[in-house]
Amino acid sequence: MTQRVDLATVMDQLAIDALITDYAGAVDDSDWTAYQALFSPDGRADYSSAGGIEGGAREVADWLAETLQMFPMRQHLIVNRKIRFEIVDGNVGDTAQVRADYYNPMRMDPQGADPDFECGGRYTFSVLRTRVGWRVTRVVVQEKWRRMSGQLAGG
Repeated sequence: MTQRVDLATVMDQLAIDALITDYAGAVDDSDWTAYQALFSPDGRADYSSAGGIEGGAREVADWLAETLQMFPMRQHLIVNRKIRFEIVDGNVGDTAQVRADYYNPMRMDPQGADPDFECGGRYTFSVLRTRVGWRVTRVVVQEKWRRMSGQLAGG
């Protein structure tokens, strides 16, 4: 590989990493316009393993907006990101798969001491290089665990 190809791959990795970070920020900040803009026009999200829905980005954004109203404090962390690019004729292609773990504490009362709800699991993102940058074509949430306390646990 030439230095130029290596640099292009690094630039793609950084752009995809920023896309995943923007995803977390849009959800945590309830910025549903920004959330939808992270997706390709036919992009989809699947939250069914966490008791949610599967659908187009707009439909899922509407569902998240409604569902997350009860949690004014949320901060989800997306870590352990692993990016695998499609390789075409020995070069990085225009699609990639991203596997990343998440931890998501949420509180019903922003002044509370402990989260009322915590969950963790793994995201699988399919991303596509578009003329406006990398976009999510599909994200699947695989919730692995959850813990409830406070009002949610009856406390």
